[in-house]
Amino acid sequence: MSSISPVLFGLGALSLVTGSALAGDSATIRSELAKVIPDVKIDSVTPSPIDGLYEVMTGTQLMYVTGDGRYFFDGRIVDLKTRTDISEPRIAAARQQAIAKVGEDEMVIFAPDDYKYTVTVFTDIDCGYCRKLHSQIDEYGDEGIRVRYLFYPRAGNSSSSYKDAVSVWCSDDRQTALTDAKSGKGVESKTCDNPVDEHMALGQELGVRGTPALVLESGEMVPGYVEPKRLSALLEKSGKP
Repeated sequence: MSSISPVLFGLGALSLVTGSALAGDSATIRSELAKVIPDVKIDSVTPSPIDGLYEVMTGTQLMYVTGDGRYFFDGRIVDLKTRTDISEPRIAAARQQAIAKVGEDEMVIFAPDDYKYTVTVFTDIDCGYCRKLHSQIDEYGDEGIRVRYLFYPRAGNSSSSYKDAVSVWCSDDRQTALTDAKSGKGVESKTCDNPVDEHMALGQELGVRGTPALVLESGEMVPGYVEPKRLSALLEKSGKP
């Protein structure tokens, strides 16, 4: 997916899109944006909490556009009175939808018999903190947390981490293979149809910058390692069991 940012137009945080001043509605905004970013699929245009601004979603990216389709800015809006990020709920919902499209058949899942929460984790087999997280997988299970793994080899698709991710996916027992790989035992080299590239593309779309990257059921993204009890507390606070 193409990235939307002020750099695209080279005009700073508030960017001139078109000189025409038309009626402020969804059709106008779609029409005006199509003139300058025709290759980008616009998923929705809805009124924002701020009069005169519309929220435009393209995949998991959110931008704000004036009703006449003239100005846009790429960033978050914070309500200073309540000190809340009013952009995050929309972005979180988009993350949820994007991950749901992957489907659990395309993930490696570690689940206790009884669980209250599910966390989706972008992981790199050779990442130290990813290995630390996985070494405590039983402790996460004790906290009622189910872990769904998506592969995100940070060094790219020519790296040994990528090849190991593919080998894990192609193994007869993916859970055991992943555990062995993360504990340094290695994994038998195999190839087959696999979702690793799709996982990586999704991570890039969601803005993953490092691993592990955790996405809670609320859609909130939490970067880095979080120990089991603290993660359980975060999940309870998020109110999305």
